[in-house]
Amino acid sequence: MKNDVNHVPIHLKMNLTSKEAAEYSNIGINKIDSMLRTPNCPFVLYVGTKKLVKRKEFEEYISQRLII
Repeated sequence: MKNDVNHVPIHLKMNLTSKEAAEYSNIGINKIDSMLRTPNCPFVLYVGTKKLVKRKEFEEYISQRLII
């Protein structure tokens, strides 16, 4: 059982993992990873070698696109 005391809902997190971003947006995890690999991706955050998704920038990016 997960400890709910330290659990932060996805919509309140500043940064998301690829898996969380896929759940949040209903976009496949492979597509999210592909988007994070594109040069000058506006919503990628590198923490060492780990890639995170900046949630607000990701939302803005998605809302401005018709096709991904």
